[in-house]
Amino acid sequence: MRTYAVLARRLSALKDLPLLFMRLVLAYGFYLPAKMKWSDIHGIGDWFAQLHIPLPYISAYLVGITEVAGVILLTLGLFVRYISLPLIFSMIVAIVTVHWSNGFAAGDNGFEIPLYYIVMLFALLVYGGGRIGIDYFLERK
Repeated sequence: MRTYAVLARRLSALKDLPLLFMRLVLAYGFYLPAKMKWSDIHGIGDWFAQLHIPLPYISAYLVGITEVAGVILLTLGLFVRYISLPLIFSMIVAIVTVHWSNGFAAGDNGFEIPLYYIVMLFALLVYGGGRIGIDYFLERK
């Protein structure tokens, strides 16, 4: 058990790296969808209307803004807990309106990837962005 305790202590020094990696993976994961939405925001509004999402054009702008803010804030480690909530909500809506009927598997456009995003975002909501980000320095003041 002593070896395990030593290993656990050494690994705990790296505890902020998984939070950083989650932030960066999520930021990258939201980057292309955000870019796609802003390249044809009206088309996204039309698609949202077909999905029966309330206020489809306003919703398209809200999701587009949320995703761009997510990319920026997660990358910087700034307001990580605040941006996690709207991103979680966005992923829940995506699962309900698009992915649920396709089942779990990502290869079938199922809800696997949005579910992973929700789990990672929830971890960031609970733990924050870690010491490798702007939030850490703001909280220290």
